[in-house]
Amino acid sequence: MRAWIKPLLSCIALSALLSACNHQTESNNKTTQTEPSKIIQIAATPVPHVEILEAAKPLLAKEGITLKIIQMTDYVRPNMALADKEIDANFFQTIPYFEAFTKERHLKFTNVANIHIEPMGIYSKKIKSLNELKNGDHVAIPNDPSNDGRALALMQNAGLITLKDGVGIHGTPRDIIDNPKKLKIIEMDAPQLPRVLDDVSLALINTNFALEAKLNPTKDALFIEQKDSPYANILAVRTGDENRPEIQALKKALTSPEIKEFINQKYQGAIVPAF
Repeated sequence: MRAWIKPLLSCIALSALLSACNHQTESNNKTTQTEPSKIIQIAATPVPHVEILEAAKPLLAKEGITLKIIQMTDYVRPNMALADKEIDANFFQTIPYFEAFTKERHLKFTNVANIHIEPMGIYSKKIKSLNELKNGDHVAIPNDPSNDGRALALMQNAGLITLKDGVGIHGTPRDIIDNPKKLKIIEMDAPQLPRVLDDVSLALINTNFALEAKLNPTKDALFIEQKDSPYANILAVRTGDENRPEIQALKKALTSPEIKEFINQKYQGAIVPAF
């Protein structure tokens, strides 16, 4: 055998051996790697929704599910993002708002579960009692249809106005039939209400926005909804997705004893479980 052939054969053999070793290592790596977790993308408003979802993350992680939370601060984008399939679910809205929005926009969404209730409150930085209200004082309320009626119903329950019989939570300022103090009602975007407390006598604020503004509903509100309020905050998805295993796992986590305990301990009655 020529002298140069033997070294060549040795190199070829070594190359084949290294190639086999590399292939085996890659194969082993593939078999030892864990499957990537399933991901749920959910839109939510900051307080308390994002906080509750953060508390649910570890429960979902045990099921191999990663919860990606997309924070939004208004009441329109979370539903439109869901309709446009940018997200898998949202968690921010009450049942009446959900029903009104989906009907108006002809959206096919499903309420997967009632999670919690945020009692709406009447707040003020100018007076310490509703009895101190003066004629013509300004009152700010949310301008979206469901919370507008909700605020007016709360004003009626507080003895400030009287609405037409039968309007319930669906009233508008046009349905006021008695306003003894001639209160001037101003409608504005719900997130803005805490910011106008210095400028109005009263503001009717959803608990999530009150908490963001460091207001304690059970201590700072002059009047507050009862805990049997029909305004449960819900987990919503596109109709047809409600039985997806990941969505069912999310529902199970959000209605678990662990989340009930989290809500009760963190919010001390300002927010109450709805399950």
